[in-house]
Amino acid sequence: MKPTTMLINEHRIIEQVLNCLERMVHRCEREGWIEEAPAREAIAFFRAFAECAHMAKEETHLFPMVAGTKCPQGCRPSELAAREDQHGHAHLEAMEDAILGAAASQKDSVKRFVEHGQAYIALLMKYIENEEDWLFRQADRVLDEAKQKVLGERLESDDRASHCGSREQYIAIANRLADHFDVPRAELLKE
Repeated sequence: MKPTTMLINEHRIIEQVLNCLERMVHRCEREGWIEEAPAREAIAFFRAFAECAHMAKEETHLFPMVAGTKCPQGCRPSELAAREDQHGHAHLEAMEDAILGAAASQKDSVKRFVEHGQAYIALLMKYIENEEDWLFRQADRVLDEAKQKVLGERLESDDRASHCGSREQYIAIANRLADHFDVPRAELLKE
């Protein structure tokens, strides 16, 4: 399996939980409250899997290997990622801070959870789109077979040595949330 296919599969898992968050946000907005446990589990998933495991692998291994290639609007992947990470952290913190109040139907907390949830979903979906439309295609184009192999080995090594938890653990969380919110499970690529 190509390294970018591994990363695309991780995107599908992240999107599955983003779809669950979208359901949470809609329910919260419509009903004026939120279920605390699933909201906390989704935020923990994004912190551990999306940020600690997935994004860290991209920043540590993929970005340096495609460094020097020109990306749209003259940006560099690491600069774009740093800006998006900063905004993502702020949205996650704001949602987490609003959970208790939103679970108790406090209008200000409900509003904050909804606003930051919507912003976080939009941010990550754009991040995924940019990576798949440009960065992963660029990596597939510029990295020869030997570099692809090295990148794949590094990504797999990070999965095995991760202090963030195992991929299987986070797929289980993603599936539990999907089942709870009646969201389809991600279809992962075999190649």
